[in-house]
Formats: sequence, C-alpha cells, structure tokens
Amino acid sequence: MAMASSSSLQPRLLSSFTGDRFVCSTKSLRPLLPFNTGNKHVSMQHRRVLCNLVDILFNRSNKEDDILDGKRKRLRPGKLSPRLTVSDHIMRPPYVDSRRSPQMSKGAEIHDETGIEGMRASGRLAAQVLEHAGTLVKPGITTDEIDKAVHQMIIDNGAYPSPLGYCGFPKSVCTSINECICHGIPDSRPLEDGDIINIDVTVYLNGYHGDTSATFFCGDVDDEAKQLVEVTKECLNKAISICAPGVELNRIGKTIHNHADKYRFGVVRQFVGHGVGRVFHADPVVLHYRNNEHGRMVLGQTFTIEPMLTIGSINPVIWADDWTAVTEDGSLSAQFEHTILITENGAEILTKC
Repeated sequence: MAMASSSSLQPRLLSSFTGDRFVCSTKSLRPLLPFNTGNKHVSMQHRRVLCNLVDILFNRSNKEDDILDGKRKRLRPGKLSPRLTVSDHIMRPPYVDSRRSPQMSKGAEIHDETGIEGMRASGRLAAQVLEHAGTLVKPGITTDEIDKAVHQMIIDNGAYPSPLGYCGFPKSVCTSINECICHGIPDSRPLEDGDIINIDVTVYLNGYHGDTSATFFCGDVDDEAKQLVEVTKECLNKAISICAPGVELNRIGKTIHNHADKYRFGVVRQFVGHGVGRVFHADPVVLHYRNNEHGRMVLGQTFTIEPMLTIGSINPVIWADDWTAVTEDGSLSAQFEHTILITENGAEILTKC
C-alpha cells in the first residue's frame, strides 16, 4: 500500500497506508504523517481531523453531479459488512494487537538469505492472491465479495491480510474504482460495465509482508481508460528496469514522470512507495514524480514502487471514511505496484506468480 508526499519540501507521507489521515479541501492533501526532512523518519501519531467538506462534495444527492463525462456515475460509498475474523493460530503483525499506532521503521529493509527467502514467499503469495482477485472482476460483483475471497485465500495459506486492522482499516484488501486513487474500502457497491478497479493486496506470511496491486478492466472499458491503465503499468515496469545497487532513488520518479508526460497523464504526488519487509512501511520513501531527494539503492534491500496516474487532476480528496482518496475532479486514476529486491544484477520482482 502507498504513502504520501507534498509537491514541495513540506512534510511527506510515506506510504499510501499511513497512521495520520485528514479530510481536507480539494486544493491539497495535507500531510498524513509528521515528516522530518532532516532524518526522513516518520512517526505515525494517529489523529483524525473530520470536516463536512467531503460530504458536501461527494455525498450530496445532486443528479447533475452524479454523472461524469456524460456517462460514468460518480463513485459513492456503499454499505460495509462486519469485519472478518482470523484464526488465532495465524501469525499477526505487531500492530494488530497493539493499541499504539504503527511506527515507520527508521531503517531500510535489507535482508540476508533467510530474509530474502521469506520475502520471496510472501511476495509470491501476494501475487497469487492478486491474480485470483483479478479473475473475480466482472459486472455485478461487489468489492465486498472480492474482499471476502481475498481474505479467505490469504488465511487458507496461513498468512494474515496486512491491511486488516492497520490503523483501523476495516477490510483485508483495498479496492479502488475509477476516480479512486487508492485506499478504497470494499463495500456493497456492485462493479459496473466499463469500470476500472485497482486491487491492492498485502499479505503477512511468516513475519514478512508482500505488497502488490494491479488495475483491472470490468467488462467493456473505453479506449481512454485502457490507455491510462496500460501506461501506468509501463511506468512501473520502466521504473523497475533502472533499479540496481547504487542507483539514485530519485531516478524512479524521473523515469515514471517522463513516461507519463508523453501521454499527458498526471502523476499523483501525495502517495508514494516505501520499504517493506518485516515491517509494513519502512525506509526508503519512493517518490513517483521528478524530485531531487537523496539516497541510493542498496544490495539486499526491498521496497515497493507503486505509481498512480490520472487523466485529469492529480489532487486527492479524502472521504469521510478517513481512507478513500479520490481525484478532486472525478477523473480516472490507475495504479500498479510491485515489491522488488535489489540484487547484484538489478532488481528482482518478488510479487510475481
């Protein structure tokens, strides 16, 4: 899952899954986490700031505002089902049973051979779960049904769904439809013909997190949406291709931004990639847009790259559920994500079947 950052040297948000969240105006997304640019470490002091603006903008019953592009309905929240359970014998991440908000790890996730094998196993399972979830995407299925299927497959394999209970997140997977940039909460809304949906899966297996996501087509999707999804996937693959020991992390953002610019797609700045391994979110902060941040990739390091592209505005607005991030103008957004390992020869994608 992703984290966040501002477009200037303001405090950054580390991953799209963070402990601090705000409901904010359409002009900008305030930092989700207090970020010290001097040490680049984030403390997740959970606080909630709620306002009525999101309800005014997104939950009102105005038929003219319900239709986007003359055809697509604006995304609305559905009903949530009860939280799913996990058997006691399954190993849980420390944050699940703790009353304290998770802390951002103060160092990179660098692994020995045992750790690498653990990351490969969790990454492989995450990829298999995501692949299965993708086969479920069709008109009429609800995201809640997808969540139940993901949850069951994860626990059947002796793993824990990392999002469940993370800073209060109520479900086992994120499902982000159409204009939803990330962190969509599965609910009763049925998928419709022409939708695009990002499914973000993270599993915790034997003490290691594997994190991945992809955007899928639901039924007959128009050409503009198809191009957005295809280019977003290309951005991820191009970014992975330049990764190797000693490479500057800021080259990831430059590579993604350059490719997105060719198609005039926007690159979301407020949510970023992150180190992942024994902890859900760790150093480094991986920005997906052009930047001058310092830091180089290290042999044995694992982190996510997860670009989010939009057709229109790159500015997110957070719903009153304190999680769902949507584009301020209702334009489509797509995302792809892999967990990678820095190797002597470049980068190994861990979240592949």
